Amino acid sequence: MAALPGIRPRTVHVEHCMGTVFSIDIRDPGPWDEAITQVTAFLHRADALFSTYRPGSELMRVRRAELALADAHPSLAEVLGLARQLEQETGGYFSTSWGGSLDPTGLVKGWAVERASGLLRACGSRNHSVNGGGDVQLAGEAGPGQPWRVGISSPFDRSRVLAVVAGRDLAVATSGTAERGAHIINPVAGRPAAGLASVTVTGRALGRVDAYATAAFAMGPGALGWLESRPGCAGLLVYPDGTMASTSGLGQGGQPRHRP
Repeated sequence: MAALPGIRPRTVHVEHCMGTVFSIDIRDPGPWDEAITQVTAFLHRADALFSTYRPGSELMRVRRAELALADAHPSLAEVLGLARQLEQETGGYFSTSWGGSLDPTGLVKGWAVERASGLLRACGSRNHSVNGGGDVQLAGEAGPGQPWRVGISSPFDRSRVLAVVAGRDLAVATSGTAERGAHIINPVAGRPAAGLASVTVTGRALGRVDAYATAAFAMGPGALGWLESRPGCAGLLVYPDGTMASTSGLGQGGQPRHRP
């Protein structure tokens, strides 16, 4: 079937992995079966490599000192190296070692989605979305001359959209307690993060953006100024009382800017 003028063809695939759902939405002429096979195989390899539930995963073997990091899969060193950078950039509010156990899983999903998008680019796709559990890496456009549009849902009512961010080559990630409860630890204070209901961060690369969202949630209300200082990033904070505040970068799109 021929695509309608001004509308890109679509190839959509859904994959269950890492305990969540990944969706791949390609807006370029196909076929894309081989590329999707490569991407889904990569996601499952990453899941097996970084799993904290499989005693035989390379991450768990490194934890138990049964495997030297230098002898492990290169992706393990790559992710841990990025984690060290992010710990410095966030002043310790993003950490993979709080509590004494090496655990980079807070970074792995965003990193994997970003890498999956890179694999699609290498296969020739210039316009696509890769969504991993609600965090997305967007490439190119949704349609000719049409930027991608991502709705930011309320942490109190998932059917209510608080803001819409639009852009090309964009990454969007949200951290909060809406789906998994108080699971985010403030590693600086050593206790569950409090003070915010959710944080959404936008930028270019989902690995970093996802970690920034986690760190900002751990920081609490003071995260707004920190996000404002991060080049190429914007953010929306939702407070427990339902009020909101956003960085100036998000406000440029006509979205919430300041807490009432």
